[in-house]
Amino acid sequence: MHSWTDTLRFAFQPVVNLRTGAVAALETLARPQTGDVLAEARRDPELDGVLAVLALRAATRKETLLPLHLNVFAATLADLGGLTPLYEAVRGAHRMPWEVTLDVVPPYTHVPQRALLEAVASLREQGFRISADGIGDGDMPLRLLTDLSPDLVKLDASLLARPAAVRAMRTLCEELGALVAVEGVESELQCASAVSAGAQLAQGELFAPPARIPAADVYVPPRSPGSLAAPRSGPSVREFVRPAAVLPVTAPAGQVRALLTGSPDVSGVLLVDQAGRPVRSVHRSRFLLSMSGRYGHALYADRPAFKLSDVPRTVGIGATAWEVLDVVAIGGRDRTSDDVAVVDEHGRCVGTVRLADLVRALAESRVEEAAGLNPLTRLPGSDAITSEVDRRIAHGRSFALSWLDIDHFKQVNDGAGFAAGDELIRSVGHALQRALVGQARVGHIGGDDFLVLADEEALEALVAAVLDVPWSAGGRPVTLSLATVVCDPGRVSDHRQAAAQLAPLKKAAKALNGASWVLGRAGLPGIEVRRDGSGATAARAGCAGAEPRR
Repeated sequence: MHSWTDTLRFAFQPVVNLRTGAVAALETLARPQTGDVLAEARRDPELDGVLAVLALRAATRKETLLPLHLNVFAATLADLGGLTPLYEAVRGAHRMPWEVTLDVVPPYTHVPQRALLEAVASLREQGFRISADGIGDGDMPLRLLTDLSPDLVKLDASLLARPAAVRAMRTLCEELGALVAVEGVESELQCASAVSAGAQLAQGELFAPPARIPAADVYVPPRSPGSLAAPRSGPSVREFVRPAAVLPVTAPAGQVRALLTGSPDVSGVLLVDQAGRPVRSVHRSRFLLSMSGRYGHALYADRPAFKLSDVPRTVGIGATAWEVLDVVAIGGRDRTSDDVAVVDEHGRCVGTVRLADLVRALAESRVEEAAGLNPLTRLPGSDAITSEVDRRIAHGRSFALSWLDIDHFKQVNDGAGFAAGDELIRSVGHALQRALVGQARVGHIGGDDFLVLADEEALEALVAAVLDVPWSAGGRPVTLSLATVVCDPGRVSDHRQAAAQLAPLKKAAKALNGASWVLGRAGLPGIEVRRDGSGATAARAGCAGAEPRR
């Protein structure tokens, strides 16, 4: 064994869940007191493999519940074809491979990519999780990143100065089924930027510095109200996953009791089979109550703990927070406080989620959403639409952004009264809601103006619902004007550019007589007059060719 092992020490740094504020995992970092063992390990794959084993053993002496992150050079995996000694060490430490994430660190230059991918596939087969480390400050080719399809992507904090890049990486990770973490976070501003850009995990001096003893508490800045809004379908369960306390399904009740009494923060224990699949669930309060009752310890201590357990509640890693609530609602009232096990595509436990975390986040998102609703129509304002526009742009999706208003609305108010005008606005808003399905969104941006975000294929149904029907207020006929800009991928960079493309189309629609609809395509000249006062469809024309409205 190398002489440096006598002086080698390890430090531990928590990986923090930005949604819940809880510690999600613990990264083990080598801290040699003499020499540069890391530089040697970069040149010597065998040495790097030994370091990974030593890091695991150091971590398991300090922490028995949290998932672990271990660093390994990409060249090491490509050269060794896997880490068989590490797998044996994990088993020897009574941990499961899926509790260990291997942070594959650069450099990647000159690393045989096929050999690296084959090694990663082998490690995955054993159950290990894979993280791509140093993204944004390393030499990871984008094609290799997608081929690697990691479970986690760790971004360097310097990338936070380029939020568009972080959002783009978040979009890619959603496609790959990976989480986004930011390393090296040192300030609250960086933390806020990470949250705003969509990162779910982070680590750095702000939360807790690397230390010889794992940090019991971490500091997480409070989230600003603007960062609380969630997608309409609900936040992903990935954002709430906590480390699970797991024991073999054969574990005696005494072992479960020792774990619970020695770890006050653990709310329950999952009993898993040899493959790591949850078989039974032990709830803290119910279990300890049974054990503390008269003769409880004598009756159960040496018997299998599953006799005091329940069927586990499980959801897939791709579930949303709302789907977790559905799972909770199905069971009896006495189990509403039970944790829900989160499983991967193989049914293996990757953690748990707590009902309190979900309810808090969903309530915050609903409060934020309600604050932006128009009091007249109860529709969201422009912020909800523009944020969804930016999300579609980041995802590379085409969309149609439409603006709708009521012609000569001031005359409607003056002639029929404001009450009739308000009722007309409400009716138009309700008609828009009824016409839109799926991912389409409608917003009331003030007065008689509405914004609609939908796929181009949904536009005809929208037009039929609001333009091809008669409208009136106080017995007076009323017409509507609609302007649409279709934005294909790459044509606009954000919602501001989309709005700028929509502005001249709005002017052209208002210049036409009667119910009108004009359509343009971002980045292309001219417009199409789809409806005019006669109900006819006109050919493509320039904005200057529109007839003035009298």
